[in-house]
Amino acid sequence: MDTEPAKGEQPSMKTITIYHNPKCGTSRNVLALIRNSGVEPEVIEYLKTPPTKARLAELVAATGQGVRALIREKGTPYAELGLADAKWSDDQLLDFMLAHPILINRPLVVTPLGVKLCRPSETVLDILPNPQQAAFAKEDGEQVVDAKGQRLA
Repeated sequence: MDTEPAKGEQPSMKTITIYHNPKCGTSRNVLALIRNSGVEPEVIEYLKTPPTKARLAELVAATGQGVRALIREKGTPYAELGLADAKWSDDQLLDFMLAHPILINRPLVVTPLGVKLCRPSETVLDILPNPQQAAFAKEDGEQVVDAKGQRLA
């Protein structure tokens, strides 16, 4: 059974999980921000290892957003499957997401402070239990964290 770290302790490796696509710049930036907080997360490449339907439903519920908020449209079969049609139930949408994992928007991050779709990447800072340990710039050069580990803007 996982336990919460004592005050001042670093969360364990299993405390933070990222549903990651290494080909996605946003996902790579989020993973780097997690690591910049001193934690090596559990990395799940969801295109290779999709979550179960029950787990995906749990993740959706934990974000506080509906299923549709976690469906990716760009670069997916969203349009050809007609997923914009309101006729699809949440249960059916979950089935589509599992049949076509590319429909799962990313990166989804799970921490002791919550579950969040981290787009833009700096939104992960809202749910990281540890502060940033160093300056951080996204792959495009945008500075997100200063040298003192403080979030910028």
